[in-house]
Amino acid sequence: MIAGLKLYPRQHWLLGALLLALAGCSNIDARTTEYVGAPHAAPTSAANVQVLRSEPTRPHTRLGEIVVDASVEPPPPITEVEQKLREQAASIGGDAVVVVYDRIQPVSAYVSGPLWDRDIRAIEGRKLKGIVIKYQ
Repeated sequence: MIAGLKLYPRQHWLLGALLLALAGCSNIDARTTEYVGAPHAAPTSAANVQVLRSEPTRPHTRLGEIVVDASVEPPPPITEVEQKLREQAASIGGDAVVVVYDRIQPVSAYVSGPLWDRDIRAIEGRKLKGIVIKYQ
């Protein structure tokens, strides 16, 4: 009975370690492409970059685009996704990024099981696309 009590705290420790490991598995990747012929602005501060869901009425120039791929199981906090957009936009001199695409979609698939009883499963991911703009 005492041995069982000693194991109980150890199980909680292992469970806690497993949950911490899984929490760290959320992933955010981003690629930025500057447009050919667009002005090349100096980098700006990510803290000043706005994340918008519609095109602003204020005059602006398009500098490039950002594509963000994020995991959905576990999903990263939306604040981290927005911060990644801000950092990428700031790196090419943007004042704002306008999100034009935000979907969860299949990004790959895997096959499991024996030859006579295969199972194909889709792996989903979140994909965002944003247009980086510089106000005039």
